[in-house]
Amino acid sequence: MKAIVCEQYGLPSTLVYKEVEAQAPKEKEVVVQVKACSVNFPDTLIIQGLYQFKPELPFTPGSDIAGVVKEVGAGIKHLKVGDEVFGFVLNGGYAEEVIADGKNVFPKPPNMDFPIAASFLLAYGTSYHALKDRAKIKEGETLLVLGASGGVGLAAVELGKLMGAKVIAAASTNEKLALCKEYGADETINYTEEDLKKRVKELTDGKGADVVYDPVGGNYSEAALRATAWEGRFLVVGFAAGDIPKIPLNLALLKGCQIVGVFWGSFATRSPKVNFQNTMELMQWYGQGKLKPHIHAIYPLVKAPEALKEMMNRKVRGKIIIDTVVS
Repeated sequence: MKAIVCEQYGLPSTLVYKEVEAQAPKEKEVVVQVKACSVNFPDTLIIQGLYQFKPELPFTPGSDIAGVVKEVGAGIKHLKVGDEVFGFVLNGGYAEEVIADGKNVFPKPPNMDFPIAASFLLAYGTSYHALKDRAKIKEGETLLVLGASGGVGLAAVELGKLMGAKVIAAASTNEKLALCKEYGADETINYTEEDLKKRVKELTDGKGADVVYDPVGGNYSEAALRATAWEGRFLVVGFAAGDIPKIPLNLALLKGCQIVGVFWGSFATRSPKVNFQNTMELMQWYGQGKLKPHIHAIYPLVKAPEALKEMMNRKVRGKIIIDTVVS
């Protein structure tokens, strides 16, 4: 089978498109014939050896997959060969086939095409877990989303509005913010042109944001924390800006707020039953037409390095998809 392989840590240009050997599933694993795999910002870090986890070289990047079950292990009861599915893997998604843990693979709704399915689980799973389980957001609260036009950010905007919050979307260009408005943002902040803390305070009558969703890190985190309301929840989701900020902990004391880590992949592995319930709730909303992933672009497998480069250049709104069917 064909796959994109990282043989040495480096930029997307160092990745290799090559033939690799297919493997058989273990007892509780399935082999999925990949139809689509989304590109996520952590992919750009993993191939450079800059992520929290470093897969052993060589490896194939990609975690958010959709496809057709090709083979099942002896212990798999909820899936069969030929089922259309979506799910996630630690790595291996940028390939024509991938082995996945059965508990992380779900039947795909018939009305959901493969690119949409590959866009769904990580972005919406992360954001729903963050807002529901970690922040316990309440109807009427104010939610500030940084990096709001990206995959997880846009999902947080959409879900926050659906869950009854007032949503303030913050991003780096007016074009990105226009998309956030389409997805339900009540207010927007261009944080390359406006003072983030000052503007959040103005939009909340001086109170601040009850919940801050931060997948960006860098220089914006401290400003957003300073704009957090009394007893607010600051959600640490990721570090797309590249720098992991050092936060003055006296801010948490002065605001009586919580700084809360959000690591959906670990949560899904440690609490599969809760994650399954969350996924079913998201699927119900999707079936009702209340959720709609935004596809920025679709690339064939051989051009996956170009997709990663576009992600690194901060040009993506929503999700980029690798389609193994497109040539």
